[in-house]
Amino acid sequence: MIRQVQIKRKTNETLVDCTINLDGKGLYKIDTGVGFFNHMLELFSKHSLIDVSLLVKGDLEVDCHHSIEDAGIVLGQAIKKALGDKKSIKRYGSFTVPMDEALARVNIDLSMRPYLVFNGEFSKEKVGDMDVEIVEEFFMALCTNAGITLHINIDYGNNNHHMIEAVFKAFARALREAISIDDKVDGVPSTKGIL
Repeated sequence: MIRQVQIKRKTNETLVDCTINLDGKGLYKIDTGVGFFNHMLELFSKHSLIDVSLLVKGDLEVDCHHSIEDAGIVLGQAIKKALGDKKSIKRYGSFTVPMDEALARVNIDLSMRPYLVFNGEFSKEKVGDMDVEIVEEFFMALCTNAGITLHINIDYGNNNHHMIEAVFKAFARALREAISIDDKVDGVPSTKGIL
C-alpha cells in the first residue's frame, strides 16, 4: 500500500503544489514565502515522519492569509487522499507537547467528520512574518479538507512562538499516531464499516 499523493491547486490568489508520503521519514522541502510558517511545516514534517514537499506562490503583497489557508486546504486534501480506504489505521491520536513555558494538547479523530475546536489566545498580532490569527484558519482549512475532527488546546504560555510551535509539534505527533497502521485492526476502525 503506497500512501503517497500529489495535489495541485491554482486560484487567482495562489498556486499550491504539494506532495506527501504518509510513510516517510520526515523529509521536507517547503517554500510558502512565509518564513515562520515554513518553520512550522518543517517541524510538522519532522515530527509526524510525513515527507512533505510544498510550494506556495501567493499574493503576499496583500498578506499571508491566502497562502497559508490554501496550504491548509491542499495539505488536508493530500492527507485524505493518501489515507485511501483507511483500513487498519489507528484512527485516533493524542499528544501533549511542552515548549519551554508553553503547553499544547492535540486530539485527533480521522472520522471524516470535519470539526475544529481551537482554544488558545495569543498576545501579539504577528510572529515573524505570520499573522497569529491565521493559525486557527490554517487548521480549520486542513481539518475540513482532510475530514479530521481536531481539538487543539493551548493550556498556557507567554511566548507566542513557543505556543504555536507546541501546537504544530503536538499536531504532528497526534497525526503520526492516528495514521499509523495497527495490524490488529481488521478493515476500517468503525462499527459502521466505513469512515
